[in-house]
Amino acid sequence: MDITLPILILAIPISMFLILGIGGVKMSRKTAGVLGILGMGTTLTLAYTVAFTYFFSGDPAFIVDGVRQQLQVFDVTWLAFTDTLVVHLGFLLDPISAMMLVVITTISFMVHLYSWGYMEHEPGFQRYYSFLSLFSFSMLGLVVATNIFQMYIFWELVGVSSYLLIGFFYKLPSAVSASKKAFIVTRFADLGFLIGILLLSFYTDTFNFMELTHNPEGVLASTGGATFMGASVLTWALVLIYVGGMGKSAMMPLHIWLPDAMEGPTPVSALIHAATMVVAGVYLVARMFPVYLMEETALLFITCVGAITAFYAAVVACCQIDIKRILAFSTISQIAFMMVALGVTRPGLHDGMGYMSSMFHLFTHAMFKALLFLGAGALIHAVHSNNYTEMGGLRKYMPITHWTFLIGCLAIAGIWPFAGFFSKDEMLTAMFANNWIWGAWMTMVAGLTAFYMFRMYFMVFWWEENPHYKEHKPHDAPWQMSVPLIFLAAVSCVSGFIPFGELVTWNRLPYHIHIDPQVATTSLIIAAFGIGLAAWLFMKRNHKPAAMKNAMPGLWKAANRRFYWDEFYMFVTHKIIFNIFCRSIAWFDRHVIDATMDGFAKVTQKTSVAVKGMQSGSIQAYVVWYFLGAVAVAAITWICLL
Repeated sequence: MDITLPILILAIPISMFLILGIGGVKMSRKTAGVLGILGMGTTLTLAYTVAFTYFFSGDPAFIVDGVRQQLQVFDVTWLAFTDTLVVHLGFLLDPISAMMLVVITTISFMVHLYSWGYMEHEPGFQRYYSFLSLFSFSMLGLVVATNIFQMYIFWELVGVSSYLLIGFFYKLPSAVSASKKAFIVTRFADLGFLIGILLLSFYTDTFNFMELTHNPEGVLASTGGATFMGASVLTWALVLIYVGGMGKSAMMPLHIWLPDAMEGPTPVSALIHAATMVVAGVYLVARMFPVYLMEETALLFITCVGAITAFYAAVVACCQIDIKRILAFSTISQIAFMMVALGVTRPGLHDGMGYMSSMFHLFTHAMFKALLFLGAGALIHAVHSNNYTEMGGLRKYMPITHWTFLIGCLAIAGIWPFAGFFSKDEMLTAMFANNWIWGAWMTMVAGLTAFYMFRMYFMVFWWEENPHYKEHKPHDAPWQMSVPLIFLAAVSCVSGFIPFGELVTWNRLPYHIHIDPQVATTSLIIAAFGIGLAAWLFMKRNHKPAAMKNAMPGLWKAANRRFYWDEFYMFVTHKIIFNIFCRSIAWFDRHVIDATMDGFAKVTQKTSVAVKGMQSGSIQAYVVWYFLGAVAVAAITWICLL
């Protein structure tokens, strides 16, 4: 493949970042918006061209004997630590990176277009489009990285981009706090990621993905059976690498940043916290998956963390009133679903069903979750509030938003024939194949998903109308915002029928997505029950929700407060770290280190005062000191000779 297209896929977004970031202040809003949209539209076209060429051209460079190949389109040396341990920068094209090119550019272009209407009156419009371009460049560079060190570089750039976008409204203290929280939490996670990279490369002597994944048995053998605290070195390395994914994908206990990240503009939530950035952890595990298959302990850790996180986030989502935070916890739960699907995969188990279903759900979830977030943005744009308590009955006023939002809810609930049905049921089938406990647990989570999503849907579109509508009548968003909603809704309707497994292959071999009738029937019944319960409680104003809340006030309050995770972190940081450790360190710094240095300074000062007469400028004094010095040198020499 000609390297021009891959280079342009990365070059255009970073160029837009520089052009809009440096020259944006001299541009009108319209010019900046058009430039940003055209730049992302061109990148979208190039990414689709590369992906479609890879999947459908039949080029012998891509398919050999029916096996779809990995291809390093270009690869240049950047740093050389040793003769063998070398860091390269390049562009890796394979099924999952090609799929991610489609996902990232599609969602990013929709967000660019949507933002033209949503952000048109916000100050810093040009800066906003500059940051969007930087994020797109960072995420694209992450998914096409040829080696884990290059991925880490772009991983950190994604963190910087999200910091800038979450804190876009920098005059709001809540936005500033949210951006700092996201940055700090993910930096702690990335420390684990970096240690894992260094540990893995120390034993394998390589960073390259193709070398690591094409010979996972060699990776295992390279550790020589070394262990630490009862676990193999490879297990520790893979778990530490996964810790980086836990931070980006908001897995417990590193999940606390994602709900607060909703302080950023709503299109940012669709781009970063629904469709692209938060799936980076899933993508990381998938990229290294042949190596993870060598260590069942690491996979079990991934499964347990994902299962706990999925249930926790679903329960919390049932008790939120901010529609963006409901979707944030939904994102955490759905990402955890993908993690569990990866974790239950074992060598030879149904030919990689868990891996393939996770990648399939990554694709479908990106589309319908972006749809839901952009739909939430249209609602907020209409009623100027995030809380569903200030909405109700909006189906009459916002038909486009209503129908597209309903499609998103049906897709995430796993209702046939919408996209989520196919990917979710494939994941559940993989979980049941591994252990019925995982399957039953995650089926329960799927039922909760259907409940809390339709709780929000009925409260927003069917509940009693808000009396404020008489003063300010809501209406559908302008075309720049409605077109992305319609497009993503259409994709959410049909993407489940894409022959995904034949394109995004497992172990470079085609995989046929199939439906297990028993699992599908069970999950549909449970999803329908969740939707029916939500309709019974929230379709019309009644006393039942209040009665349920009053029946379990402690549980409702705890779930509404996210089970006090933020309070726990505040206690640990302020009461323990700051008050005990930091004060002790500050005392030691002040009374030992500073006092010692102050003592040296005082001695130096007094000595300088005592000897400054030697530098008086008097020639007679200099002669005296010279004579005394000569006598002293002579005396010392005489004594030494004796």
